[in-house]
Amino acid sequence: MRDSVAAAAAAVTELVDDRASDWDRAGRLPEDVVRKLGAAGQLAPQMPAEYGGPGWSSADSGEFTAHVGSLCGSLRSVMTSQGMAAWTVERLGDPEQAADLLPRLASGDTAAVAFSEPGAGSDLSAIEATVTVEGDTLSLSGRKKWVTAADYADFFLVVARMGEEGAVVVVPRSAPGVRVRRVADPLGCRAAGHADILLDEVRLPLGSLLGGGLQPLSLLVTTALAYGRISVAWGCVGILRACVAAAVGHAGTRHQFGRPLGRHQLVARHLADLWTAEQIATRACEYASRCWDENAADLVTAVVLAKYVSAEHAAKGAAAAVQVLASAGAQDGHVVARAYRDAKLMEIIEGSTEMCQLMLADHALSLR
Repeated sequence: MRDSVAAAAAAVTELVDDRASDWDRAGRLPEDVVRKLGAAGQLAPQMPAEYGGPGWSSADSGEFTAHVGSLCGSLRSVMTSQGMAAWTVERLGDPEQAADLLPRLASGDTAAVAFSEPGAGSDLSAIEATVTVEGDTLSLSGRKKWVTAADYADFFLVVARMGEEGAVVVVPRSAPGVRVRRVADPLGCRAAGHADILLDEVRLPLGSLLGGGLQPLSLLVTTALAYGRISVAWGCVGILRACVAAAVGHAGTRHQFGRPLGRHQLVARHLADLWTAEQIATRACEYASRCWDENAADLVTAVVLAKYVSAEHAAKGAAAAVQVLASAGAQDGHVVARAYRDAKLMEIIEGSTEMCQLMLADHALSLR
């Protein structure tokens, strides 16, 4: 890591300390932790310096994301949400919107991107939230489901239909007609602030439409998901690194049948597979970040590949770590128990494993 990234990693290590398990059990991150990282620009580390962000490359941002992910999956999820929001504004907003919103996201305000609905998960073309324009105001109605970090957000970027096209609407949490309902007892990333958002004829100025709206729905979704997928992929690298550390530490000190646990061949196999999984996921993410930083032609495929490989390996690796630690890691709040639950969720969000497989199969077929 570069010095600035290493310093940020050290600072977040001190900030989290050994509190991640308590946050996970409580289902909530301390407000001061979220605000402190937000004010330092570390929730969206790729945001350009001209807007007050760190301006890191995807590679540096990825390594930092992996580090945060190794400490607390919920905090990393909030980072992913903030980064998606910043990237969406940067890519789709007009200059005035970028000048207004991005400095806020680099100085402590938080945001969440609202895609999914009760009837629109993997098939985001089924989005039913609608925005209509009347003079210099707009009206937004719909229901968004399982929006990461929504419980912490100051404003939302809501993806909706606008006639035959799509739009992203900037919605203040305080706007009349907005209700946020926290998701109860999520399987993983329990403190990530997952929530449903109800939008009942929310009236806003026309300037709340990012870039004026009327953009293809597929463009809006792909833009935000690209950042989300690579961030989740790096977060899975962090999960694997935490599992490697925990499993190796336990297997090297726990003795059974007169020798360290890790010296038993079947346990050693788990350790080898777990370390290999971390290495494979890391290389896939490094390649995707290199494509991102170079704006390579195969960027989209590289990001999907990184997300697919990293999430699948994280889920299998976390299961192996729990197996190695056995009862020592089977208690709620333990790092590998959290990893086991968090990793499974990573196979679902930002494009399920099955959706990634379909996209990669389409890519393979295109190579004929």
